[in-house]
Amino acid sequence: MRLDKFLKVSRLIKRRTLAKEVADQGRITINEKVSKASSVVKVGDVLGIRFGQKVVTARIEMLKEAVKKDEATMMYTILKEERLEKVEPEFIDDED
Repeated sequence: MRLDKFLKVSRLIKRRTLAKEVADQGRITINEKVSKASSVVKVGDVLGIRFGQKVVTARIEMLKEAVKKDEATMMYTILKEERLEKVEPEFIDDED
């Protein structure tokens, strides 16, 4: 199953287009490798998803094309959630 579809069906990310955008920005990893929206996921893969200042790590438990809202959380297990320290943007030195 495609990564963007899994994220939508599992409700980790609400919309598939948003899942695609997040993946294209390099904010999702599969087994610690930066992944594209079209990457194929399988049971046992570990996803790392960066939401702003938070990183959620989840393991895929099952794949289904469609699930009910209350069954969606059974598709994955949250391994950890961690907050990132706020990183100051690097300033460019202007040469006069």
